[in-house]
This record gives sequence, structure tokens and C-alpha cells, in this order.
Amino acid sequence: MNILFIVVGAVIIYVIAYRTYGTFLAKKVFQLNDARRTPAVEMNDDVDYIPTEPKFLMGQHFSAIAAAGPITGPILAGIMFGWVPALIWIILGSIFIGGVHDIGALIASVRHKARSITVVMRQNVSRRAWILFMIFIWITLVYVIVAFTDITASSFVGVVTLDNGQSVGGGAIASSSLLYLALPVIMGFLLRYAKLKLTWATFIFLPLVAVAIWGGRYIPLDLTAILHIQPIAAQKLWDVFILAYCFVASILPMWMLLQPRGHLGGYFLYAALITAAIGVIFGGYKVSYPAFTNLSGGAGKFWFPMFPLLFITVACGACSGFHALVASGTTSKQLKRESDAKIIGYGSMLLEGLVAVIALACVMILAKGDALTGKAPNFIYASGIGRFLELIGIPAVFGISFGLMAFTTFVYDTLDVCTRLGRYIVEELTGWRSLWGKIFATAVTAGVPLFFVTRTVLDAKGIPIPTWKAFWNVFGASNQLLAGLALIGITVWLLNTAPHRKVWIVTFVPAVWMFVMSNWALMRMVYDGWFKNGTFALTADPVPYVAVILIGLTALMAIETIRALWRKTSVSNQPAENLAGD
Repeated sequence: MNILFIVVGAVIIYVIAYRTYGTFLAKKVFQLNDARRTPAVEMNDDVDYIPTEPKFLMGQHFSAIAAAGPITGPILAGIMFGWVPALIWIILGSIFIGGVHDIGALIASVRHKARSITVVMRQNVSRRAWILFMIFIWITLVYVIVAFTDITASSFVGVVTLDNGQSVGGGAIASSSLLYLALPVIMGFLLRYAKLKLTWATFIFLPLVAVAIWGGRYIPLDLTAILHIQPIAAQKLWDVFILAYCFVASILPMWMLLQPRGHLGGYFLYAALITAAIGVIFGGYKVSYPAFTNLSGGAGKFWFPMFPLLFITVACGACSGFHALVASGTTSKQLKRESDAKIIGYGSMLLEGLVAVIALACVMILAKGDALTGKAPNFIYASGIGRFLELIGIPAVFGISFGLMAFTTFVYDTLDVCTRLGRYIVEELTGWRSLWGKIFATAVTAGVPLFFVTRTVLDAKGIPIPTWKAFWNVFGASNQLLAGLALIGITVWLLNTAPHRKVWIVTFVPAVWMFVMSNWALMRMVYDGWFKNGTFALTADPVPYVAVILIGLTALMAIETIRALWRKTSVSNQPAENLAGD
């Protein structure tokens, strides 16, 4: 079967879902009403609160949420379980869970004066729930940073060898990446002090990005050759560099790095989508990878561990708690009309689902046993992009370099936002908001990941493995559990405010699903870490310890939520005369 039919089929399903279920959410569940003035309009200050047309806000929001997650997760899940389970979860998850979560977080924030989802939790549950939620979010951000830092570092040490014998080395990607990071800094200074127009800056610096991709292979920064060290040691050195970048990026003014880099990075995202469209439409690629795979072995070992691991491995492409932080952190302050929440909240999630389907297509076109299936997801994605670009005459070497750079750029977006959000949370919890407080909060947020990425991680056979492999499931489970907790907060808010009493079911059912699957996965991590061969034994592996902490935080938050609902029920059941004196 041609992958064109699968991708086009997914597009048709998403269009139907947007026009039907999306409309139901907008009109019946969240009752979007343009007569209400949004915080962007009411509190317009041209700094944080800026009414923005949806055609611009859509691109900004989408580039913020669609980083490397919808690429990595679908590729991993497709290889582990086959493309059919991954495809079903991506489509159904993004329509009925991820999309509901995103539009719910966005409009709940708008109705709370564009405050974050944590404030929604505080006002509708309790202050204790807010503190627990903040801690949970910070831990989740730490593991986002751990996973994406290490998988990016792997791009700087690996090698992709083409059928014609040519290869793309990680050192070339490292050089291109460093050149790329320098460009937005220069662009930021020119925009601010030379008053260069953004249009001219775009025309000047986009070609320079292409030059950086092309020129990296001629000045490769290959640490394995320069320092005469093993690839895994070189990868850890790159981990340290990337975390140092996160530290600096979190403290620098937005105009100096993040804004111009985000502007240039957005073009990577659109170019990658156009490239994928070329490959899907004109490539004639057939589905070669098995529909179902059982890498665990044994007839009874497919459904379990597919349940629950599939639902935490494919995170961002189907549902992601990180989206709630973006939607309630920046997007809600720019929403011009409530009705725009449908396209920006729900529509962006469906578009990210399509990105995940395209990433999965990079696995579908591989034969089982292909050497690429043993590579990191970024190399599988880049190889697919390289094959697609060959269709329009671009050499595969450049195409793969472009794919790896695009992946790396998406990750920089995620790392920037996560480190900055982590700093905000530490500042909020400690109340330390001075310059030294900012430095401390950033050092803690970047320092904890540094501890994990510099450790030597061994698999069950005692063989060193990349850190991202060991921690991907922790990242996925915590991210999906964050989505479940956000959905619980939205559910309580709907119970408190929605005129139609039963609409809370639309968010409660997805919340329960994500809650169960995520905690189930965390419990598996505890069991696999501490009960090997049926015997209890504590190990030096940090994964089960982190899983226990997350389970404990979730249990405490569940108790706080039940107490809040009990208080609401008790008050509503009191006789009117008892309420009169309150």
C-alpha cells in the first residue's frame, strides 16, 4: 500500500473531526463567545498582552508545541509495536484527548485573565494542589530537558551512511548547529540596534541558515576524532554544552536569542512539512514495515507491554501536558477572540497529529531489519527527509543534514521554553526574584538534568546506552500524566462554571484514561527496576525512584481534587437557610 493513502486518509479524518467534534467543543462544551472580551484585548499592553490575528498566532503556537516530540515518539512506537497501533493512537488520541486538552487549557486560561493552568488548579481545587502541581510540572520539565538534550547530542556524534557510500557525520551537524545558533544573536542585535526590518532580516538570514547547513560538513567538529574519545563520551560532552546553552538562553533577554531564533526556526518547521508533502505525494513509497511487531518476544508479550507503553511513548503527537503550559503561558495572552481558540487550540493539535503521522511514515517505508531501525529517531527522520528531497534533485547528503538540523532546531525551541518555565516555577515557589534568584533558579533547572545526562546508563545486559533511551519512558509518563492532571483541573472548572452540567464528561473521561495509562506505566518502571527476577532489590537506577515520586505527587493531588469536589457537593446540598448566614 502506498503511504499516500494513509497520510491523505489521516488528513480527511482530521478535517472531519475539526468540523464536527471541534465545533461541538467550541459551541457546547466551552461555549466560545466573541462578545466576551479576551484578556489580550482588555489588558492590552503591547508587551505580554497583545491581540493577535489567528493567522499569526496559529504559527507561533504551533511552532512552540510541535517540537521534536511528535517526531521521536511515533518513530519509537512504530518500531516497537508496528505502525498500526501507533497510527490508531495518534489519530484517536489527538482528536478526542489531545485536542480537548489543548483547547480546554487555552480557554480556561482566557477565562482566568490569561493566567497559567496552575492558577486554574489553585482557584478551582486548592493551594496545596497548586503547590503539588507546580512541583510535578517542574519535575516533568526536568525530564523533558534530559530526554531532548541527550537525543540532540546524539545527532552530533552519529553517522548516517547512504546507499552510494556517502555519509553524514555528527561533527558536521554540530558545526552547522553552532553556526545556526550564532545567526539569531547577530539578527537580534541588528533588529534592535540597527533597526533592520524583520522582512529584510528574514531575506538575509534564511539563506545564511542554508549556508550553515551546507558548510558544516567542511568544518566538522568531531569530538571523537579531536579528543580521541569514544562516541558515548563525546555525546556526554555535547550534553554539557547544550545544557550550558539552556542556562544562557534562559537568562538572556528574549530579543537577543529566543525571538529571532524562534522566527528562523519556524521556517524549518514549514520547510519540513513541505518536504514531507513532496515525498508523500510524489515518492510512490510503499508501506514495508510490519503493521504489528513484537520486539519483546512471545505470543503473550504484545498487548502487554503495548498497554500502557504505547500511550506514553507517543506523547506529543497524540496528547501532551506540555501544550497546557504553552497555551496558558503565552498563547492565552494573545488570543484576540474566543472563537479563535478553536483553530489555535484544537486545530493546532490536529496539525501536530499530522506531523506525527508523517514521522511514522518514515518508519513505514523501511523494511523490517533495516539498519536504520536501530538508529536514534532523529536519524530515521532525517533519512526520510533526505529521501524525500532527492525527488526534487537535492542531494541526499544535504537533505539528511537539513533533516537533522530541523530536528535539532525543533529541540532548541523545546529546551529554551522548558528551562525558562522551570526557572519561573522555582522563582514562584521560593519567592526569590532578584538577579541571583534568577541565576539560582536557572542553575537548579539545568543542573539537575546535568546530573542525569552525565551518568553512565547501562541496559539489562550491562551495556552502556544513551541517556535518552533510559529516560524516555519517564519523560513520556510524566508528560502524559501532566496532561491528565491538567484535564482534571479543567473538569473541576467546568463543574464549577459550565451551565450544562454534563459537559465535564468530555474532559473527565480523557483525564481518567491518561491518569490510568501514565500511572500504570510508572508502576511498571518501579516493578522493572526493583523486582528483577521476582526479587525485591533497590538499585542505583534513578528511574524507579523518580516514578515513585511522581506516583506520590499524583496521589496527593487526587486527594486534593476529591476534597474539593466533596466541599462543592456538601455546599450545594446544604439547606438554603444554612447558607444565608455565610
